[in-house]
Amino acid sequence: MATIDRRATTLALAHALSAAERGLAVIPLSRTKLPALRSPHRDDPDPRPCHGECGRFGHGVYDASTEPRRIRELFAAAPWATGYGIACGLHPHHLIGVDLDTKSDTDSSTALRELALRHLFTIPDTVVVVTPSGGRHLWLSGPPDVVVPNSASRLAPGIDIRGAGGYLVGPGSRTEQGVYGTAPGTSRLAPAPCPPELLRLLLPPPPTRAQHSAPAAPSTSSASERQGQGLVQFVLAAHEGQRNTRLFWAACRAYENGIGPQLTAPLVQAAVRTGLTEREARSTIASASRMTAPQPRQR
Repeated sequence: MATIDRRATTLALAHALSAAERGLAVIPLSRTKLPALRSPHRDDPDPRPCHGECGRFGHGVYDASTEPRRIRELFAAAPWATGYGIACGLHPHHLIGVDLDTKSDTDSSTALRELALRHLFTIPDTVVVVTPSGGRHLWLSGPPDVVVPNSASRLAPGIDIRGAGGYLVGPGSRTEQGVYGTAPGTSRLAPAPCPPELLRLLLPPPPTRAQHSAPAAPSTSSASERQGQGLVQFVLAAHEGQRNTRLFWAACRAYENGIGPQLTAPLVQAAVRTGLTEREARSTIASASRMTAPQPRQR
């Protein structure tokens, strides 16, 4: 059984509630930096995908909330928690975390500066969280209709990205390595907008023209139907604050796999059922279509 450090748990809850006041959705974390609550489906003989629809705690970032009462309930269910995680990609900040690690043989800070010089962007003044190992987390704000995926060292060695479905360890959290804290002068800043040039680097590359133009083989029709149904269900399962993000992600996957036009109406209907207006839904799907469209060759 986990050892309970009541003082650390009380401090973590206080920090989590303070973060929630700034619009950041949080979950309790254990000393290992993992979600403190285990999945309620871990012993199911045939577990089905669940993102909290069952109503119980233990779904990782899908439990994340800005509601004080729910946050207190989460921490009450995990009295061994000594930290908290901040869910990325959610309204209103649509947080993107740039994790500059301190792994051996990597200089992630230099790598980020070189990327900035090469691609002509500047990292703005923003919240910076210092990790116990000396690393840094930069908090940036993304557009509401763009889904930034999580990645590890894809941008450069030692630079990990926390996007939709990921979380950052919040400042004030106590872990096995030590305590996370904000860098001097950054604690009261709001997450700065992600520079467009950097945002393009964080998104998956668009599919090639061949992927868009190749006709679908007859044998894949049923697979496409199943995939389309899965994407619609993914949108229907969205909680408040996730609706645009999930819709954009699902629409991107649909267009990348050549079923975007056929799936537009079902996706719009699903989004409207979650609370979006039809106009908002169609705008988000149109953004996904533009984002995944093949780019013309440079001459």
